Formats: sequence, C-alpha cells, structure tokens
Amino acid sequence: MRITFVITNAYGLGGTIRTTLTMASALAERHDVQVVSVLQHLDDPLLPVDPRVRMRVLVNNSPTARTRRRTSLNPMRQLSGLTHSALGRLASRLAHPKDVRYGAFSVRTDLALIKFVRSMAPGDVVVATRPSLNLILARYAPPGVIAIGQEHMHLDKHGPELRASFLRLYPRLDAMVTLTEADAQAYRKLLGPAAKVYSVPNAVPDVGQVRAALDPDTKVVVAAGRLTRQKGFDRLVAAWAIVARKHPDWRLNIFGHGNDVALQARIDKKKLTDVVTLQGFTNEPYQRFAESAIYAMSSRSEGFPMVLLEAMGCGLPLVSFDCQTGPADIIKDGKNGLLVPDGDIKALAAALNRLIEDPELRRQMGAVGVEQAKEYAPDRIVARWEHLFEELQEAPRRRAGGAPEGRR
Repeated sequence: MRITFVITNAYGLGGTIRTTLTMASALAERHDVQVVSVLQHLDDPLLPVDPRVRMRVLVNNSPTARTRRRTSLNPMRQLSGLTHSALGRLASRLAHPKDVRYGAFSVRTDLALIKFVRSMAPGDVVVATRPSLNLILARYAPPGVIAIGQEHMHLDKHGPELRASFLRLYPRLDAMVTLTEADAQAYRKLLGPAAKVYSVPNAVPDVGQVRAALDPDTKVVVAAGRLTRQKGFDRLVAAWAIVARKHPDWRLNIFGHGNDVALQARIDKKKLTDVVTLQGFTNEPYQRFAESAIYAMSSRSEGFPMVLLEAMGCGLPLVSFDCQTGPADIIKDGKNGLLVPDGDIKALAAALNRLIEDPELRRQMGAVGVEQAKEYAPDRIVARWEHLFEELQEAPRRRAGGAPEGRR
C-alpha cells in the first residue's frame, strides 16, 4: 500500500510533526510510506526521520536552496528563483484565512499542492494533517485516491468560518479522523450521518528502557512544550508559587522553545527564580523525564497530548488541568495521575502537593502509567490505521471534485 502524509512543515518542532513521523515510521514496516512537507525552512529536520520513510518537499526555502538560487549563473534558474520568490509573497488562495497557519501558505504553495495532489494515483492513500490541507485534499484529490483528513486539535478550537468550510467540503473526503472519540462525535454531529468519521489516537514513540527512578530524593517536577499561551505555563507558574510555600526544596523545570521573555518576567515577579527554570529545548526529553518525579500539564487546550503519553511511558505520575481535549482521555484520575478542573490554579497546586507529599503514591501511579502506555504502542495504533485503510479501499471511490459515490 502506498501511503502519504501531508504536513505543513516537517522540518520544525511540534506534536503534529512528531506524531506524523512516528506513525510514518511504524507503517513503513509493511508499506511504501512518504511524508510530504509543504515547506522546508532548514537544511535538515530537527526530529529524526526513519530512513525507510521518503521525504518530499514541495517548496524548499532552506538556507542551502536560497543560496543556490541566489548564486546560480544559470539565467533560467535565476528567473525561476525570482518567480518563486514573487509567488511566495502572494497570499494563498487555497488555504483557509482562519487557519492559524494561514501565513505559512502562499500562491507558490497553492500551485505546488495542486500539482502534488493531482499527481496521486488511484489506490494511493493520502492523509492530510491540518484544516487547510484537509480542505485542499477534499477539493482536488483525483477519483480513486483514498483522501483522509486528520484533526490534530479538536473541533471546538475552530471558529464558525472554518466550520462552515468543513461542513461544505469535508464530506468529500473518504474519511475524517480525530484523536478522541468525543471529538469524533462532535464531527459526526457537524457533518451528518453520511460522513465517515473515525477516532484513532496518536501512538507513543518507544521510550526504550528509560524509566524514572521515583526515589524520595528526586524533587523535580517537569513540564514541556512550546512556550505559547496555549500551553499555559503562566498558569503552572502561578500554581508553583503556592507549591513553593510548602515545598521550597522542590524545583520546576520547563522545557521548550519559544519566546520566554514574558514567562521569565512572571517567574521573576513571583520570586521563583531559584526554583523555576526555563530549560530551553532538549533533544533528550525521555532522559529529562527520567530525572524527574512528576509531570505537570497546564495547557488551555490540546488535541491529544503526546507529551503525557511519553512521560507516562517513562513512569512518571501525571498532574493536569482537564482542558479540552486530551488529558481526560489519558489520565485516569487517581490511578495514573490527577486531573483537576481546568483553570483552577489552587486545585493544580493541591494536586502537585499531594503527589510531592506521597512518594508511594507516585510510584504506584508511575507503574500504572507504564502499563497503560502500552495501549498506545505504535504496532497497536498501526493496526487501527491499517483496518481503516482496508475498509476505505473496499468502499465506493470518490468522484472527481465531489463526494464519494453513495455519499452525496
């Protein structure tokens, strides 16, 4: 089976990139798999790519490519470079203006995407990974191509304009895949009974034998993610101001890339500089988890937070806000972690204090989490994807520019 994942930029960092590469690698055991990156801004990917997975780039803006175009002595290549540059400055006509990544798209990516999508052959499986890419795939995938849209956040994250486009175009896809069953139900309600909507969670990468020791002398809480408002580290810092009054010997380490000026200022203002540290990006997250005692999540919203699965696989107990969506699908409150009402800073602090004060509970929850993480092993999630692909192969094929036969 030929399977293609289409992603905005596979050369950056983020949950969608990591989970896409993980699933591509797992499927490559038995299938011909490629990842199509609409954009490339670096010479090399920041995350490891399985050598069995082919990488294809539609618009290459890496430093090497820019230098090659700028220094070329070939007049036609120079002209082509100028044309591409001009097209890259024109706003996209295909990406949805309300997509939060709209600015990454342009007329240049529009042309490249249409050319790529129309080049797919009958029987090919194509999985798009964000709203604009899903909509483009729905509009332009040729007949016989198995076109699948994937939601990496949740429906409630999208405004009315995007939802209207989903309602109009997503039924043309052969399937829409969400990360949780709750979100699948929301999509079924929006798209109607004719649309095929499935839920398939992300797979957790193999953490190997990396495990947190959880000995009483380890007095570190860890958190990780992009330093953005969505991840809510400001809320975690507010909770830690309460924790630190009872447990001044404990530390909070926050790993992630982004603009940390405002967050550091908040840490300084609350006089937490000595106990809360912004550690920056790490390419060894599992080792950092293993050096900790508790994992904390303070996000305002999530899709299906891979970092919780990864921390759980390393044997850490979890503490999280019950934000929409994801944490409640992973954390079994009182068993592998503690789930508190979204936005309740005092409750988050109380949950952290409870685990800090009970080493045995930390060990029990960590052990439960290691076993639960096995449910999300790549081979188990691959089996669900393969079942879906086989089901869609047997279903009526899509008509050009419209819904699958029998689904109009």
